[in-house]
Amino acid sequence: MDLARKQQALDALLASLGSALVAFSGGVDSTYLLWTAHRVLGAERVVALTATSPTYPAFEFAESQALARQIGVRQLTVESNELDIPGFADNPPRRCYHCKHELFALCVAKAREFGLAAVLDGANHDDLADYRPGRDAAQELGVRSPLLEVGLTKNEIRELSRQAGLPTAAKQPFACLASRFPYGTTITAERLQQIDQCETFLREHGFATFRVRYHGDTARIEVAVADLPRLIEPELRCALLAAFRNAGFTYIALDLEGYRTGSMNAGIATNPQS
Repeated sequence: MDLARKQQALDALLASLGSALVAFSGGVDSTYLLWTAHRVLGAERVVALTATSPTYPAFEFAESQALARQIGVRQLTVESNELDIPGFADNPPRRCYHCKHELFALCVAKAREFGLAAVLDGANHDDLADYRPGRDAAQELGVRSPLLEVGLTKNEIRELSRQAGLPTAAKQPFACLASRFPYGTTITAERLQQIDQCETFLREHGFATFRVRYHGDTARIEVAVADLPRLIEPELRCALLAAFRNAGFTYIALDLEGYRTGSMNAGIATNPQS
């Protein structure tokens, strides 16, 4: 199916729902889904829901608010703390299941409260190639994934976002800060703050694609391969070392493989039970 036909299929799917609540993070996928739902269903029949939490940086929340205003959709905000969810802070391989289950349960409750027919998330076709235990939570709670259902890939969503004039067309992929920790490493508010502080440094110094992975007293930096040489330029390297040590890391390592989605999932079984 070509891109235009996928867009038509997405429009038809959304129209058939009648009304919807969109789990909205402000990322590439959920922004395009929200924009399309607004275009197809109208402002009165679409609501965005964004959950704030220690794993969701303040700058991302501020961007989601600006995007919801730009699109013209009402945005609901709920407070959530994944660290209070049993089974989350211990960081098992199915950590995302626990997080998504709480988020989608909140979405379902709000959809019922507002009389909306469906709850939607921004999963896309590429997500099928990675380990995504949150998909189980979506299926259990009846959450629909229209972008995935019509076969749209991340690159196709970026292209459609560009055509729509959305500022997220070239936005860096973002995952919650909990994804920076190896499975089995306990997640705490202090450790999340460490990661946020270090990633803020990279963002403020012009890096667009990056992750800082937590390995005890070591921070492992992933950036786009093209950006690897810049990180070892003397002035920036010295500033980075100072910033990361100020955040609490003793050792700072540069991953020569560069940024890649789901690097913490290497070696994970297809269907872990914990």
